[in-house]
Amino acid sequence: MAAEEKLRFAVPGNGEVSSLLVRPPAARWLLVLGHGAGAGMAHPFLEKLAAELAGEAIASLRYQFPYMEDRRRVPDKPELLAATVAAAVCTAAQAAPNLPLLAGGKSMGGRMTSQAAAQGLLGPVKGLVFFGFPLHPPNRPGTKRAEHLAKVALPMLFLQGTRDTLADLTLLRPICEKLGSRGTLHIIPEADHSFHMLKKAGKADAEVMKELAQTTAYWADKLKN
Repeated sequence: MAAEEKLRFAVPGNGEVSSLLVRPPAARWLLVLGHGAGAGMAHPFLEKLAAELAGEAIASLRYQFPYMEDRRRVPDKPELLAATVAAAVCTAAQAAPNLPLLAGGKSMGGRMTSQAAAQGLLGPVKGLVFFGFPLHPPNRPGTKRAEHLAKVALPMLFLQGTRDTLADLTLLRPICEKLGSRGTLHIIPEADHSFHMLKKAGKADAEVMKELAQTTAYWADKLKN
């Protein structure tokens, strides 16, 4: 059974935030996970994801952005969000110095992680994992939010549903292709931005969560080769 540890870490110039380290026995990786814009690290999606990742021998460090820690509704400025990601990565490296690091998150948490990577703030991280990359606002297709990805030197895994209204796949596919070997796109048919499935899809949400974790583990283990 995976051990859980509550941690706090400082964000430069903005006090401290909470985090939760879930570490299974014989973990092979540690994934630093940022939450989405509207829900914190205790959201059921991230709790279930952390459990599934633990089942694949991937530890996780979930953390709060300052605005969520302070129970404010409006996300912090991008500079502070990126600084929080960087501080979370440092905390993860100190908490488990023997584990190679991945970083990413759900929606905004993943995008802010890529912003931090583009700025060279993520040091030891080996790869980025996006659980629903928010390419554009809901039903307003565009690619501006992906422009910084060209500056990210790390391998990136995009996990996306075909019903995701924040990521038009006709736009995301060519972006991933342009990234070349750095970009891997894994598509889950009939999943929405939250990876919920329609009943007619014949696949339960729990199966999708397991697929997300297994795909992440398979992709990550290839990075070692």
